[in-house]
Amino acid sequence: MFKQIMIPLVSLALASSCYAAKNKNSSSIQIKGSDTMVNLVQSWAEKYMEKNPSDFIAVTGGGSGTGLSSLISGTCDIAMSSRNIKEKEIALAKPKGIVPFELQVGLDGLAVVVNPSNPVDKLTLGQLSGIFTGKIGNWKEVGGHDLEIVLLSREVNSGTHVYFKEHVIRKNDPANKDEFSPKALMLSSSQAIADEVASNPGAIGYYGMGYISLKHKPVSIAANEKSEYAAPIIENVLNGKYPISRPLFLYTKGEPSGPVKKFVDFALSKEGQEIVLATDFVPVSK
Repeated sequence: MFKQIMIPLVSLALASSCYAAKNKNSSSIQIKGSDTMVNLVQSWAEKYMEKNPSDFIAVTGGGSGTGLSSLISGTCDIAMSSRNIKEKEIALAKPKGIVPFELQVGLDGLAVVVNPSNPVDKLTLGQLSGIFTGKIGNWKEVGGHDLEIVLLSREVNSGTHVYFKEHVIRKNDPANKDEFSPKALMLSSSQAIADEVASNPGAIGYYGMGYISLKHKPVSIAANEKSEYAAPIIENVLNGKYPISRPLFLYTKGEPSGPVKKFVDFALSKEGQEIVLATDFVPVSK
């Protein structure tokens, strides 16, 4: 399973600034956004910098909304997003002369996870909606122990949060106005959800399937009671059996050019897409 690589991003950014000042032929790229995509894009950046030692790339998370806001404000060159850009964000970019350019770079299965001690190993989308809206509050209601359900969610600026609300809680119904239960704990990162699930027997949370580890138990999901249950694995995302999957995007200021284009081209190359697969996401090209 995918092992996270922790790198001091602040140090990387500082090193990039210092070196760039000495080397006029170097380039520095700032990438911000989706926490789901941080490990993937960091892996791209590491391999890219091995091939291009005079170039530096700093990658930081904060959520899809944060990344797109940074792109619009001019504080990053590329935004990572696990959702499509919103019309209001495009409208905010227009007065600044920015036309966001969208590139789909992979696919992700959104894993629903519980503590390994929890006997529940499968749920329907309807049950998930009931759990996260608070209509189902005890694990015994879905075949588990007599234990209160502890809800974990990403914060509202996260593309993962938005996707889960629209496609799971609201069941892809634009007329549905259901919201997360007020009891849901809004956590700042996928890693924070992973840590809490690992230590809390009553917890349930969700994150990109690249974060799954032996400390969590992924739940198989079915669209309804008559559908087949499918685990969050690459094969099931590719064949369409897993019902909670989504595209992953990079956004640039207009069609990419220069160093940004060079990096994006690498991400979409055969080698870049092999990294997508190695980090437990699904490639868009081979």
